[in-house]
Amino acid sequence: MAIILTALLGSTLGFLWHNWHLDCGYRLDFLVSGRVVVELKAVESLLPIHESQMLTYLRLTGCKLGLLINFNVPVLKEGIKRIVLGL
Repeated sequence: MAIILTALLGSTLGFLWHNWHLDCGYRLDFLVSGRVVVELKAVESLLPIHESQMLTYLRLTGCKLGLLINFNVPVLKEGIKRIVLGL
């Protein structure tokens, strides 16, 4: 059984506010199968602002799961943070 995943790279997010379509420059790094938002970073450490950014992306896309991946760590496993909306 093969599992096929699709990924959108660099998708822009707009949203509707009081019947106005706003395109505020939100840009996803990856949207995997329309269900998981992946945000890539290369920073000293992940800060609360990065989590807030991910939560905003999750709310705007309607997704429940996001992965923050920081590449500026000695072991990649230490740079992955899973964020779940609504649990």
